[in-house]
Amino acid sequence: MIEKTLKTTHGKLLVKMPASLSEVTLGQMMDMQQRPYLNDLDAISILSGIPVQELSTVLNFDDFSVFGSYVNALSGQIKNLYNSDAIPQKVTFNLGEKQVSVKVMQNLSVEPTGAFMAARDIIAEEIAQTIAQHGEEDWQEHFSPSLNTCCQVLAQYFYCRATGKKYNEYEVEEFCEQIKKLRVTEALPIAKHFFTCYPSLSKPKTSYWQRLPQRWRKKQVSKHSKSLSISTP
Repeated sequence: MIEKTLKTTHGKLLVKMPASLSEVTLGQMMDMQQRPYLNDLDAISILSGIPVQELSTVLNFDDFSVFGSYVNALSGQIKNLYNSDAIPQKVTFNLGEKQVSVKVMQNLSVEPTGAFMAARDIIAEEIAQTIAQHGEEDWQEHFSPSLNTCCQVLAQYFYCRATGKKYNEYEVEEFCEQIKKLRVTEALPIAKHFFTCYPSLSKPKTSYWQRLPQRWRKKQVSKHSKSLSISTP
């Protein structure tokens, strides 16, 4: 983590932000994807967990410059992660006072049947929406599942394995909050597998895993405004 204490109108504010992608959670990435307009303070707010309103009380805007280089570095690491097919061997969940490690099987089959059917329907619906927009022939080139959908699929895959409970569709939905806490370096490679290889899906011609950095770049504030100039390669 990168830490810096900033002077504000009411005293001091300690800002902590991830220094590497392995410290960024899927939930933070989802928050960034869901923002229609993502400016500099928005990005720092999401990554630090400090409300924008509180960040706005910092006296000197230039004090945020130290975080700008790390945001730039993170965006570059995201691009590299999207090009990776490396699936983690295990993931860990903090369930109350209990920490549970779940081995990620080489054969990423979804079980039991209820979870399989739900995951299949989630993937099918995402594909159907893309086909409705772009047609049967071109859907793969435009296929870009949301991180929210990825989260839902991972919840179906991990719920029974992590909790040891019988399948319950309502509790699986609640388990999405646990999936959001996974490191993005763990969650995305596993989700990528389901959307490219399972069940019997062809790999899209265009890497949809590069879409978020592109969206992030488009959502930057104007260069004419006073900003950290967040950019991606």
